[in-house]
Amino acid sequence: MENRKLIKIATAGSVDDGKSTLIGRLLYDTKSLTTDKLEAIEKTSKQRGFDYLDFSLATDGLVAEREQGITIDVAHIYFNTDKTNFIVADTPGHVEYTRNMVTGASTSQVAIILIDARKGVIEQTYRHFFISNLLRMGHVVVAINKMDLVDYDEDVFLKIKEDFEALAEKSNFKPEQITFIPISALKGENIAKKSDLMSWYLGNTLLDHLEVLEPADLEENGPARFPVQYVIRPKTEAFHDFRGFSGTLYGGNLKVGDEVTILPSFTTSKIKSIQFFDKEYTEATPGAAITITLEDEVNISRGDMMVKSAEVPNSEKSITATICQVNNKPLRPGQKYTLQHGVNRVLAKVESIKTRIYADFSGEEPTEQLKLNDIGKVNLRLSKAIHFDPYEINKSNGSFILIDEGSFDTVSVGFIE
Repeated sequence: MENRKLIKIATAGSVDDGKSTLIGRLLYDTKSLTTDKLEAIEKTSKQRGFDYLDFSLATDGLVAEREQGITIDVAHIYFNTDKTNFIVADTPGHVEYTRNMVTGASTSQVAIILIDARKGVIEQTYRHFFISNLLRMGHVVVAINKMDLVDYDEDVFLKIKEDFEALAEKSNFKPEQITFIPISALKGENIAKKSDLMSWYLGNTLLDHLEVLEPADLEENGPARFPVQYVIRPKTEAFHDFRGFSGTLYGGNLKVGDEVTILPSFTTSKIKSIQFFDKEYTEATPGAAITITLEDEVNISRGDMMVKSAEVPNSEKSITATICQVNNKPLRPGQKYTLQHGVNRVLAKVESIKTRIYADFSGEEPTEQLKLNDIGKVNLRLSKAIHFDPYEINKSNGSFILIDEGSFDTVSVGFIE
């Protein structure tokens, strides 16, 4: 069977921009709704006196969300076409849920930022785009929704596109990484089928655009990083001498015969085999969950990292990072935490907080603490060196979380510079 692509998407938009309706429409147009779900949508829409299907009902959130009409927590929704599997992280747009958006979008490759055609680029848009930039998303789709409420006017679309492009100049995104699509999620215009009412728009529909994106183009193509999660030593006679190292490969490819260095010991060896269950491969690509054997007897434990010998990462006991505070307890200098980096844990002390960053590209200010949902730059001192890459080079090896030693709560999400 042919392997299908997997595209991971994060949606962001302000209240009533139509995120839930858009996701419901995508589920409907890809025939991903069950019959009973569709019947429930039809029944409820009729009860509410709508002469259309209310697709926002397709995404069952919390009761509080349904009552208030807002998204609070992150929901993951799955749908697929003939060519591609999609996972959508439906993230909240409110400023008080910045942490939810950061954590929900952190594993996504593509951001869909919804803009209400009547309102244009607003303060919330700045924040959603700032977080997409912070997380180094591979691609951003700016979906200008509710075009039906502005008579499908091309000038409205062009004005919003111009305003957003001015914002994009402050970011790390290249113009080719941002796509603008005028849509009506409610009416299904430019979602799965081309809109006759917007014949002036010559680009792809939203679904067609998502389908032509390639996962390899959306991920960082940095150096190979293989954190060891398990050491496999079977106790059977048939595999008496077998010693394999299992984990997930990030960043780049690894091949049989590659010379590798094991961190933190800096021991070297060569890859003897790459296995997945009972199959052997000559090469592994990023995202593969594999078992590697080496030509030499090397002492490796869980938490160690295997890298190509020519691509050794930074090893430091002091790091500077951008963090998002995800806990009610403020972050202050002098506090001590457990820093989890991949499968590795070290003790960390907050040496200093440099600045709080405004999540609208307007700058930063000195501060003595970071409160819930704040984003800021900090210096951390570690009990022992970690082996890391800057986040922009390798997301998995450039990110971490800080854990409270007493409550075991996650306090901060960090991105190493």
